[in-house]
Amino acid sequence: MSKDQERGVKKPLLAIVLPCYNEEEIILQSANVLKEFLTDLKLSGSIHPDSFIVIVDDGSSDKTLDLLISQADEALKVVKLASNVGHQNALLAGMQVVTGHVDCAITMDVDLQDDLSAISKMIAAYNRGAHIVYGVRNDRETDTVYKSTTARVFYKLMGAMGVKLIEDHADFRLLSGFALSEFAKYKEVNLFIRGIIPMIGLKSEIVYYKRLSRIGGDTKYSLIKMLSLALDGVTSFSNRPVRLISFLGIFMFVTSVFLAIWIVLVVLRGDNIPGWASTALVMDMLGGIQLLALGIMGEYISKIYLETKGRPHYHIEAVIEKKDQE
Repeated sequence: MSKDQERGVKKPLLAIVLPCYNEEEIILQSANVLKEFLTDLKLSGSIHPDSFIVIVDDGSSDKTLDLLISQADEALKVVKLASNVGHQNALLAGMQVVTGHVDCAITMDVDLQDDLSAISKMIAAYNRGAHIVYGVRNDRETDTVYKSTTARVFYKLMGAMGVKLIEDHADFRLLSGFALSEFAKYKEVNLFIRGIIPMIGLKSEIVYYKRLSRIGGDTKYSLIKMLSLALDGVTSFSNRPVRLISFLGIFMFVTSVFLAIWIVLVVLRGDNIPGWASTALVMDMLGGIQLLALGIMGEYISKIYLETKGRPHYHIEAVIEKKDQE
C-alpha cells in the first residue's frame, strides 16, 4: 500500500501552525478555541490523538508570550523567537519546527479570521491524496472598500508581472509532510511563501471558505507591510520590471531620434525652436525615468546582496511544551 493509499486508513498526525505578534487582547481566547477544536477533531477520529498546535511568538513586546506560556501543554507548543522577524519568517519558523515530525500541517492566522470549519475539508482533501490544500476566500464582505480594492489591484499587478498566485489565498493552507520537506529546499532570504508554494507543483486542491471578522484587537498588517510584501512578491518572482526598463529605454531612444529629426527640419525651414519650457519638460521626464530605473535596479541588487549573505531567517530562543518547562 502506497503512502497516498494509506491516508484514507491512517489518522494523520496534524500540526496547526500560527504566528503571532502583540496579540495579548485575543491570544487566550484564540488558544482556548483552537484547543477545543483540536480536541473535537481527535474525538471525531479525523486526526491522530497526538496532533498538536504550534504558536510562534514573533518577539512580542506585550504580554502575549506570558499568556501563551500559561496555556502551553501537550496540545499546545509555544515557539519563542529571539526577536521580531516579521510574519513570513515567523510562519517559516513554525513550519520548519514541525517538518519531519507530522503527516501534515495547517498554517493560519491567530486572529481566527480563517474559518476553522474549513480544516475538516482540508483534511478530507489530504486523505484523497492532495499534498497542498489552499484555503481560498469566497467573498470579501468583512473587508473595507479600500482593502478589497487594493487586494484586487495586488492580484492584477502580480498576474501582470508573471507571478503565479492563487487569488484570494493568503496563508491558510494544508501541506503534507512531503510538501513541507520539498518547501524546505527553498532557501531564499527574500521570503514570499504564497508565491513559493505553487512552484512546488504537487497535487493540490482548493477549499473555499468565508472569511470571518477578527475576534478582537487590531490587525498588525499595516499598509507599509502590505506594500512591502507586494514588492517582495514582484521582485522575488519576476524580472519583468527590469525588462520594462529596457523597453522604456528603447522607446525613449526612438522618440529622441524622431525629436532630433523634427528639430533639424525646423531649423532648415528657418523657424525658431519652441522655448525652454519644452526642453525643461523633456529633461524632467528623462530625469524621473532614470531615477525610477535606478530604484528598480537597486531593489533587485539589494535582494542579491541579502541572498549572498545567507543570514538565518530567525533565531529560536525557546520551545515551550509544558507550563513547567522553558
